[in-house]
Amino acid sequence: MAVDLAARVETRTKLFNRVCLGVLIAFAVLWIGPVAWALDTALKPNAETTRTTWLIDNPTFDAFGRILNETDILRWFGSSLVIACLTATGTVFTASLAGFALSRLRFRFRRVLFWGILAGIMIPPQVLIVPQFREFDSLHLLNTFWAVSLPQIPTAVAVFIFLQFFDGLPRELEEVARMDGANFWRIYRRIVMPLARPAISAVAIFAFVTSWNDLLWPLVVLSNPDIMTIPVGLATVQGTFGIRYADTMASAILGAIPLVAVFLLFQRNIVEGIAGTGLKG
Repeated sequence: MAVDLAARVETRTKLFNRVCLGVLIAFAVLWIGPVAWALDTALKPNAETTRTTWLIDNPTFDAFGRILNETDILRWFGSSLVIACLTATGTVFTASLAGFALSRLRFRFRRVLFWGILAGIMIPPQVLIVPQFREFDSLHLLNTFWAVSLPQIPTAVAVFIFLQFFDGLPRELEEVARMDGANFWRIYRRIVMPLARPAISAVAIFAFVTSWNDLLWPLVVLSNPDIMTIPVGLATVQGTFGIRYADTMASAILGAIPLVAVFLLFQRNIVEGIAGTGLKG
């Protein structure tokens, strides 16, 4: 009887694993299909892009050459890199401070403040465009990197990730440090943050990617073509090239390459950071 039960459990487990594998393969095909089509289109001459076939008579990299030579995409890369790095650094610093304070300090309305921060997730960013634009206009910060980066730094999800991570750290380390005369800032800088590297990596990468992909806010506050970001620049390229689909796809692929590289290089850090916060489900 026990042998039959174990065999049935093993059979169900194998069936479940196969179903999960099939679902993962289906999602992978759904993701890879458009990417492969974009690459296929980018390698075609513009005259052949309207043909609905995967076959390429004369594969060429001319579209990539035109994008690199006829646009300021390298300058857009630089602007996006600066803004994304500023955003990631600011997000890690502010969110880690807020998360550490909510995790370790005891003060009135602490829980109310925490739920107020999480409530910010429910506010659509589009609602804040007009007041934020007027604010940065009054500060004379339009057409600057700070105008793009500063509104993206306060992130409720990042605060939650750090809070969950800090709640899982043993408090004995901090108690020993206090006995040695360490204050709040020293504990935060010398003890807590070195232990929070997985959470730092996850938050920094997500903030970097989100900032890199942002289109609407940079489109509103940036009118200087010298500091355009990749999404804004690609939008202008698409409008300029019109029906030159090969050039449009080549520009999209070039703009996505840095993000693919980030995920490939730091995917282990992302997994460790999310696992360390307890957000496993």
